[in-house]
Amino acid sequence: MNSEITKETSRSGAHLLVRSWHPEDTAETVIVIVHGIGEHSGRYEHVGEYFASRGFEVQSYDHRGHGESSGKRLFIVEWGEYLLDLEDRLSAARIGGKKVVMYGHSLGGLIGLSYLVTKREALPDAAVLSAPSLDSNEPGWKKGAARVLGSLTPSLAVPLALKGDQLSRDPSVGEEYFADPLVNIHATTRLGSEILNAQRDTLARLGSLAVPTLVIHGEADTIVPVEASEPLQGLPGVQRKTYAGHRHELHNEPEWQDILGDVHLWIQSNV
Repeated sequence: MNSEITKETSRSGAHLLVRSWHPEDTAETVIVIVHGIGEHSGRYEHVGEYFASRGFEVQSYDHRGHGESSGKRLFIVEWGEYLLDLEDRLSAARIGGKKVVMYGHSLGGLIGLSYLVTKREALPDAAVLSAPSLDSNEPGWKKGAARVLGSLTPSLAVPLALKGDQLSRDPSVGEEYFADPLVNIHATTRLGSEILNAQRDTLARLGSLAVPTLVIHGEADTIVPVEASEPLQGLPGVQRKTYAGHRHELHNEPEWQDILGDVHLWIQSNV
């Protein structure tokens, strides 16, 4: 197994850092990881290595305005920018006729699900959504303020209300998160407003989901409550699995290898 880092330019002109993990032999399936808000693809090193060691090619990228990609930090003009970047990465993964699995976590899960219910081209063969951000624990007044300020002061950066122990039961995860210079814990009001709009629009379009999808969610998640993914329960082609006592970042919980093992088995059965 080996890994590499490249810089790719999206069709909209954003310069995106892309990480790839390659298996020893030629892979038939590529997993594209779509990370969460404020973080970056480097936090998925162990996930990339896990799947590459099992014969998958794995790719991830820093969203515009995140990590080592270009753009104002945690800012977008409009939601479609994220979808265009994802479409570029899925299309690139498809080169050579390979099968593609999209793995989106939190904000990345929302971006991925939004893509699946609005796009008809460059669709993956299957999707894994980890704690997809279809709602949050933010109070209603905060959401209302984000909608207003997203138009009036779109570049205003406000701190993310996040504590390290919300991420994982492993205390080192939170410690490393806040010590990571590539993690940004301030989001612009425009991004907040666009997320709220995307949540509403995506929920309204769930009936359009036509790709086999695995939803995984920690029952003790206090960032994206487990109830947020309930609308996906029972949809055709969707399997939802929740984990008692587990928090927001299932891939960083002490049992992360068991959880990724569940994902691996599901991919083998559905791709």
